[in-house]
Amino acid sequence: MAYEFTNSKGVKYFLHHKDVNLKGGRTQRIYYFARDIREGAMDQIPPGYKVEETRRTGMPILKKI
Repeated sequence: MAYEFTNSKGVKYFLHHKDVNLKGGRTQRIYYFARDIREGAMDQIPPGYKVEETRRTGMPILKKI
C-alpha cells in the first residue's frame, strides 16, 4: 500500500519516487506526490525526511529533517 497524505482541503496524495539521470551522468532519486497510485509508489517516507504542506496550494512536499 502506498504512503497516503491527506491535506487540509481533504485531497489525498500518494508518495512516489523516480531515478533520473543528470547531465553529468550521475543518477539521482527524486520524490514526488501524485493524486493517484503510479509506478514507483512508496510504502513509507524515506528516513531523514518529513512531509509538509505548502500554504498556498496545499500540495504536500518532502523536506529533510
